[in-house]
Amino acid sequence: MKILAMEKEISNYSDTDFKPHLKAEATRVWELYQSGVFREIYFDKNKHNAIIIMECNDLQEAEEYLGTLPLVKEELIYFEMIALEAYSGFARLFGN
Repeated sequence: MKILAMEKEISNYSDTDFKPHLKAEATRVWELYQSGVFREIYFDKNKHNAIIIMECNDLQEAEEYLGTLPLVKEELIYFEMIALEAYSGFARLFGN
């Protein structure tokens, strides 16, 4: 199942709170990307928050993987998740 995960920052922290964890965060993101769990990762152009396309069995599994990220462990960020399904609208073009 494809899952869209959108990073949300917890507002009472500053950039200096994040800095000690950023290298470990990038390392873990790389590991999850290499394993195929993270399929695509982007930054929101306006807020610079991570937007991740994940491949997991369900939302619970996605939440468990996201929970391994250092910034999540440190409670500096959290993720909103949306389960995605394939677009079925093309069937209207070819069906009766």
